[in-house]
Amino acid sequence: MHSFKDSIGYLLGLCIFVLGIPALMWLVSGRPFPYVPASALRCILAVPAAVIGLALSIWSICYMRKVGKGNPFDAYGHEVAPRTKELMTEGPYRICRNPMLLGVYIYDIGWLIYLLSWWPLAVFLIEAVLLTIQVRSEEKRLEKDFGEAYLAYRKRTGRFIPGAKGR
Repeated sequence: MHSFKDSIGYLLGLCIFVLGIPALMWLVSGRPFPYVPASALRCILAVPAAVIGLALSIWSICYMRKVGKGNPFDAYGHEVAPRTKELMTEGPYRICRNPMLLGVYIYDIGWLIYLLSWWPLAVFLIEAVLLTIQVRSEEKRLEKDFGEAYLAYRKRTGRFIPGAKGR
């Protein structure tokens, strides 16, 4: 059973990453609502990217809940929801150390393709910088919590890029 604190973490993630960032991208793009691109190719590229990204994020969250026994939402060192209790290195975490954020980035790229405007790209880049700062903070916590096991995982697994060796 999920606790209230768990639910808040999931709700915040939904509001910020699935709804909020794309809504901000749309707003700054200047595109009317509703908007459908004239190019079918943009839709053909954008929709699968968004779906794949969202699916990767959801898989990562479910895996984190089941295996890590916690929730991902830890904002700049402030526990918003219960932190994971187990180091996850399998499932989606075999792909990269942050498959949930990789999924968010792929989802956002789908939106960037759909909107095809410079201002949403600026939103995406700001989001990427802020999330990378957050990830670095989280990595310090993981090193403290899981020690050598995390350092070994970090060495063999890239932060965001599948197949890249970590540092």
